[in-house]
Amino acid sequence: MNDFLPTQPVESVTAPLTTADVDLLLPLAAAPRKARLLVVDDQPIHLQVLYRALSADHQLFMATGGAQALKLVREQNPDLVLLDVVMPDMDGFEVLQQLKSSLDTSGIPVIFVTAHGGDEIETQCLHAGAVDFISKPINPSVVRARVKTHLTLKFQSDFLRDMAFLDGLTGVSNRRQFDDRLPMEWGRAQRKGTALTVIMLDVDSFKAYNDHYGHQAGDDCLRQIAAALKNALRRPTDLVARYGGEEFVCLLPDTGFDDGMLLGQRLLDAVRAMAIPHHFSKAQPVVTISVGVATREGPGPDGRAGYLVSLADAQLYQAKHGGRAQVCGARLPMLSPQVQEPA
Repeated sequence: MNDFLPTQPVESVTAPLTTADVDLLLPLAAAPRKARLLVVDDQPIHLQVLYRALSADHQLFMATGGAQALKLVREQNPDLVLLDVVMPDMDGFEVLQQLKSSLDTSGIPVIFVTAHGGDEIETQCLHAGAVDFISKPINPSVVRARVKTHLTLKFQSDFLRDMAFLDGLTGVSNRRQFDDRLPMEWGRAQRKGTALTVIMLDVDSFKAYNDHYGHQAGDDCLRQIAAALKNALRRPTDLVARYGGEEFVCLLPDTGFDDGMLLGQRLLDAVRAMAIPHHFSKAQPVVTISVGVATREGPGPDGRAGYLVSLADAQLYQAKHGGRAQVCGARLPMLSPQVQEPA
């Protein structure tokens, strides 16, 4: 598929789009921050009608079959899918079932668009998990109105979910977000045989900081540290979360042990470089952190993801009791089935 920006509005195209034309229009270029819609239909003429109705206000991606639609969902992460029910390779119900079966795509709302009308098919579509049902022939005004309604609901839901997963003091993710993401990333690493790293870090002598500079200064200090940690994580898949009190945790998919140790040192250096005075620290006269790194590399046992956190916490303990303001790390041992993992 090639990126292609039409040189003239689709409204001026007199002939219906062919399947080859549709392939050229994947994905359609659009202005930033527009809602992302995936339109799925095996008939190019229906794609053309929906493009005319929606392209002015949304970023559109188009697919002519179920397999192509699932591929685009994984690549483009659309905000909403308009999905034909009857298609030759994979019908809309099977596509929706696969979307609902994955944690990464289960929250994407789907509107069924079909020529088969009647209460029975509409009920079947809604019971399958679709948020709405639109009958063909398509009324552009109705399509725009329903798309707007469901995008509004989606964005409101996303906002509330994001707020529930943010730490109120520091603005980074909270413990709940980390606890939700950890088993997902552990499972993905297990399936793909890729590395996964967890970094635990703790602010050195933070109780002394609060006692001597005051709790307001302590809150400001935590906010500055959180910002420094977030800036040091350069990939959108990396997560930094406040684990509790003055302790933070980082979840790093596809990150091996050596890279994890380098990143742990970068986090330590970023906090120290802020040079926040701490004349009552047992480590240095500025605010510092101690860092524990734990990595699972390659295929391994199916065990619990919590073992990786326990190992990172043990490395943090070693860093704290080895003099603070340092990084300690370990690889997750390849456990045999007989080894009992800690809870």
